[in-house]
Amino acid sequence: MYLLPLLLLLASITSQTPIHAPSILDHVNPLIGSYGTTPNGNGGMIPSVSPPFAMTRWTPQTRENFISQVPYGDSDRLLHGFQATHQPAIWMGEAGSVVLMPGVGTVRPLFEDRGLAFRKEEERSTPYVYEVRLDSTPRLGQDWNATAEAVGDGEVPGGAGAVPGDVEAGANGRASLTADAHVGHLRFDFDTAAVSSPWVFVQATRRNWTGEVRIDHERQEVSGYNPERQDYRLGPDKAPSFKGYFVARFSQPFESYGTAVGNETVHGSSHAHDNFTGAYVAFAPSTTRVEVRVGVSYISVEQARTNLEIEIPDRQTFETTVHRVKSAWLEKLDRVHIEGVNGTDPDHDPRKIFYTGLFHALQYPNDFSEPLPSGDRVFYSGYTDRVHHAPRGEGYYQSWSIWDTYRAEHSLLTLFAPERVNNMMRSLLQIFDWSGWLPMWANLVETNIMIATNADVVLANALTRGFRDFNVSKAWDAVSKDAFTPPDRDTELLYYDREPDTPYEARAGLTAYAEQGWVSNDRWAESGSRTLDYAFNDFACAVVGTYYANASAHDLATLNARSKNYAHLWNNQTQFMHARNANGSWAADPSWGWTEGDDWVYTFDVMHDVPGLAKLFGGRSALRDRLDVHFHQGHNEHSNEPSHHVPYLYSVLGWPARAAETIRAIAWENYNATSGGLSGNEDLGQMSAWYVFSALGFYPVNPASDEYVVGSPFFEKVEIRWPDGVASGGRSTGQDGKLVITAPGAPTKPYVRSLKVDGREVTKPVLNHGEIVRARKIEFAMSETPTSWGVY
Repeated sequence: MYLLPLLLLLASITSQTPIHAPSILDHVNPLIGSYGTTPNGNGGMIPSVSPPFAMTRWTPQTRENFISQVPYGDSDRLLHGFQATHQPAIWMGEAGSVVLMPGVGTVRPLFEDRGLAFRKEEERSTPYVYEVRLDSTPRLGQDWNATAEAVGDGEVPGGAGAVPGDVEAGANGRASLTADAHVGHLRFDFDTAAVSSPWVFVQATRRNWTGEVRIDHERQEVSGYNPERQDYRLGPDKAPSFKGYFVARFSQPFESYGTAVGNETVHGSSHAHDNFTGAYVAFAPSTTRVEVRVGVSYISVEQARTNLEIEIPDRQTFETTVHRVKSAWLEKLDRVHIEGVNGTDPDHDPRKIFYTGLFHALQYPNDFSEPLPSGDRVFYSGYTDRVHHAPRGEGYYQSWSIWDTYRAEHSLLTLFAPERVNNMMRSLLQIFDWSGWLPMWANLVETNIMIATNADVVLANALTRGFRDFNVSKAWDAVSKDAFTPPDRDTELLYYDREPDTPYEARAGLTAYAEQGWVSNDRWAESGSRTLDYAFNDFACAVVGTYYANASAHDLATLNARSKNYAHLWNNQTQFMHARNANGSWAADPSWGWTEGDDWVYTFDVMHDVPGLAKLFGGRSALRDRLDVHFHQGHNEHSNEPSHHVPYLYSVLGWPARAAETIRAIAWENYNATSGGLSGNEDLGQMSAWYVFSALGFYPVNPASDEYVVGSPFFEKVEIRWPDGVASGGRSTGQDGKLVITAPGAPTKPYVRSLKVDGREVTKPVLNHGEIVRARKIEFAMSETPTSWGVY
């Protein structure tokens, strides 16, 4: 039997290097959220390597990704390449990716032919470097469905699919990668037993997409582009010139090279412009090490080369790149130190869940700007289909999953990345300038995915937390248009989820909502959820208006009045929210009209007026009792975002002890430190933001205000060194602040007995943003049994 082993080592790291020196990052497990058998049961995360907020993340590729499938699954046992991915979330599509895969012997361009088995127990994933041990035999004709059972514990037999080769089987190697914001850094060490030429294949495009590759043997480069944008049918913006460009520069000269179209290779060819295309370069048989640095860009091949030369120049070592990325993450995560953890169950280690949560949340939105030698930055806009200059020191942020992230992710960014918040708000307003609307779900361009104009809430969130270094007048113009202008063809289209080729959706159904107070279920999709969201959006718009001196008093009064429109959906007979038809009748089925939820979840979807909601029930006690039924009968679905604020309603109503026990139960049931550690899709940081806030002891129930509702801190002591600007709206003051949160006995004592902020007694379960970021000490006294603290 002949075998064709691939024996590679992508980073041969000696004990003298600092790459694996102990640090707070040891508590980060990027594999959390990477396991799941269905899209809805998958955290949608990958073991990505990049600095915070990077344009591009690099990941091992075990699957071909598409809408509802990310490029890595923890149950897979075949590795097919290393991918520069721009897919921001599991439900979004890829855009302009590039994949590299090394090998020995016969070049294998096809994804299903180039898979190599790897041992999970020898896989290492960190925020700054990924490593894995690989076995030797390509699994021909197999894709990611080859699971652990198919390949065993790394013992890969020959048999069906094995092909003749000219090297011995049985050896193995280790694979690693690291990456900066626009450049991947890979290192391949080929086993000395291999006598065939080692090679690297560069995949530019997949089936049905036409791309280009060029090989420059003098520069030792492979360059090209990939125009694939899987969301291209969604929304009004088609970005016709979009391409993902790349330049891969190799450390060793090419002995031979060629291009590929599908599975057909053309030896000696240096250029291909075709469907399903790629290129390969091969090296002398004696070659034992090849490093590859891959610059990527949305602007041009030249800009990809510039990114490469600025971020990872020719003489920069692999270890240096690792150190730089590690330092970038330490700057963020090493600001938080935790003591007093109940660590008896390693699969539920709260430190790993907490720090991994911060790691996830500080990746989004992505900064799409790219550097110039002058220090300026440029970026491609899909809205204008042109390249723009960014002011010095600024970026341009994309990947806005706002229906998810407005709830807690953006509040978290004001605490842990305040230096970026004003720039993010300016990016939102730049999109408004180009398109005439704030984004709903912008993945390079508007996709019209999900509902409502929750960018109104994101702007209000920043303003209430002191961030004002953006055009507040324009912010008012933008939210006013959201509130008072129906979208094009509003009365013609259903605006159902992922309806293709639609205009900007904005507040679909606003025509009816403005006239009658609700979106008609017999005219628009998801009408019940839209009505409730629009009422909250109106509240947020009014908040934005209070920060603009020339806002119309009439408009503000109208918005505040419309923020009560949630009451139009209250069915007093059933004591539930219920979608309504245009004539005022109830929808025939109470399950109709909801977005990723049901009438149980959405009955509590009034974040800005909990007293008003309680009045509909007949009082606080009646709403509390309905919450009891909601949780005790299993109606809560924490795997999706509309449920995230619901346990905190107990505290708002005056029963914080019930909130405490419910929050603890939700955290235990929906989060753990394994690859299956997220009960639902991460959705660009929102799932993790819930946990981070809950562990600290408070949560932004109404993110359009500056209030946080107290729950139950998980740790005995948390020391936070706030970034410069956290207490000054993102403006530098030249100093960091420090907060110490203490809660003695918290791991086993869930109930709050008392609360002090800098010695001042707090009797209501509410803190505001200003007192948190300016406080030196927040002191919780905890209890094993329920207390009367916060009851009113």
